[in-house]
Amino acid sequence: MRDDLLVQLQEWHEEDEFQEIVDAIQAIPVEERDYELVNHLGRALNNLEQYEEAVEQFLTVAKEGTGDPLWHYRIGLAYYYLEQYAHALQAFERADELDPEDEDTLEFLGWIRSKMEEPSESEHEVETDPEAVGEFRVPVDVVATFEAVPRPESGEFWNDSEHALEHYVSNPPSDGLIESVEEQLVFRLPASYIEMMKVHNGGIPYNRYFPVANTDTGATDYVEIEGILGIGREKPRTLAGVQGSWNLIEREGYPEIGVVIAVSPSESGVVMLDYRSFGNDGEPEVVYVKRENPKEIIPLAPNFETFIQGLMTPEV
Repeated sequence: MRDDLLVQLQEWHEEDEFQEIVDAIQAIPVEERDYELVNHLGRALNNLEQYEEAVEQFLTVAKEGTGDPLWHYRIGLAYYYLEQYAHALQAFERADELDPEDEDTLEFLGWIRSKMEEPSESEHEVETDPEAVGEFRVPVDVVATFEAVPRPESGEFWNDSEHALEHYVSNPPSDGLIESVEEQLVFRLPASYIEMMKVHNGGIPYNRYFPVANTDTGATDYVEIEGILGIGREKPRTLAGVQGSWNLIEREGYPEIGVVIAVSPSESGVVMLDYRSFGNDGEPEVVYVKRENPKEIIPLAPNFETFIQGLMTPEV
């Protein structure tokens, strides 16, 4: 029965009957759709120019698609037509790594790099309109009300209070410890995060607010963090500590999309590295997940470094 369906789906694809594909697969309960069916659905949605819905479908099988060049190609295509070029570039670069010299992939890579080199309006208005990356947008009005965060190496980033030293700060991690923690978490940590932890392994920054635009009201909201989890096990607020990533996910029912790297005051929510787009070994995005049910996921930044650079503090 399933083999007959797959043959039919391919025939519809060749006949450009893409809506037939969507209708047939959506009639199947979600829990019964496997990796191959979801990819058929995502491809059909791409062909119908329903790119946001296609991305949503592809992300549900991101783990299975990690080593599949077609999965990266197809989600990259959706990101390209959504004009989320940074995401598209990463997807097509991964597709090229898995299937070198594929002509279609190389063609898209050329187009994307050309698009990313074009000057944008934000480059001419950087003082009043901070650059938006894909779906992640820093609100325009934060420049007037917030100070930019110092770089971590400046010595003015961390507030080494008694609480921070007791709960967060550990000695710089060894390569062996990093590898062990990554194995326990089942995710590869971003290089920028590891480099930061080798200088100062976790702690409480002076600037603890990240601005986000409320898409419903247009107002600026702020995600506040208490501190940033370091790489280790001994201190409570470390990735593998007793109040670390996996324990928070298991205890509070946060979605298993990646790694918790920061906690809001009173544990009202967490900041997570989100690996759904590019797999466990890819470059994760940064999102905020509310503790309340349903656990809403709010995009913050396309990567860890951008998140750190975007932290701010209210001026008195």
